[in-house]
Amino acid sequence: MNYINIQTTINISRKERIMMRFYKKFLRRLGKTLVTFFSRLGELSLFVARSVYHCMTPPFYFKLLGRQFLDIGFYSLPVVALTTIFAGMVIALQTYSGFSSYGAESAVASVVLISVTRELAPVFCGLMVAGRIGAAMAAEIGTMRVTEQIDALTTLSTNPFKYLVAPRIIAGVLVLPMLVVVGDIIGIFGGYVVSIYQLDFNPANYINSTINELQSIDIITGLIKGAVFGFIISLMGCYNGYKSRGGAQGVGEATTNAVVASSILILIFNYIITGMLFTK
Repeated sequence: MNYINIQTTINISRKERIMMRFYKKFLRRLGKTLVTFFSRLGELSLFVARSVYHCMTPPFYFKLLGRQFLDIGFYSLPVVALTTIFAGMVIALQTYSGFSSYGAESAVASVVLISVTRELAPVFCGLMVAGRIGAAMAAEIGTMRVTEQIDALTTLSTNPFKYLVAPRIIAGVLVLPMLVVVGDIIGIFGGYVVSIYQLDFNPANYINSTINELQSIDIITGLIKGAVFGFIISLMGCYNGYKSRGGAQGVGEATTNAVVASSILILIFNYIITGMLFTK
């Protein structure tokens, strides 16, 4: 009996040691993860504060700002146009196929208008620009970081935030709402084309329905979302590029992180803004 009790005690102690090791490893990894998360969050918060400060204080590099206007706005027009026009076409087809069962085909114009102006144009513009411009910003600034060009700017008494970050953020905040307006027009036009030439709507009735349903809140919502998305895209591109390390591999990781982070934050803030504007 004594031998059995001793063996049982030994087995229990072994199990306890194994469980203690497991809990220690788990708590160590959890603690490391939380410390890393809050450290990165603190770095991002400081980066945001410095970026906003330098965006609002002189000097301003207007030549660089104009270049970013072209890169973000003008060169993104073809992608935005293709995305929004087909989005408007698809919404018109889907709305007609769903509403025709209830005899509500006349609501197609208003659904296309609301869907495009409030959601599709801002979100699609944000995602397309994030894939195109966010990646380019991260790659450009990341390359400058790993090749020590940013350190050279500091040596030459040029603030990297003034020279690299501020023009991109200012341009992103100002240009994205313009792209959203263009996307609104093209997306609504896409719905018009499908409704008139494929679904046999009356052109005059469709246009009148669109004009009558148009409200200022629809346009304002898209403009607000565009400005917020432009800030997110520029910020994530600059932040991931500025913090990149490790040569070409680090630049590649920074580019990927910039696009992924921008896309996720765009969808999150799209929900937040919609909830703030359209819930009572």
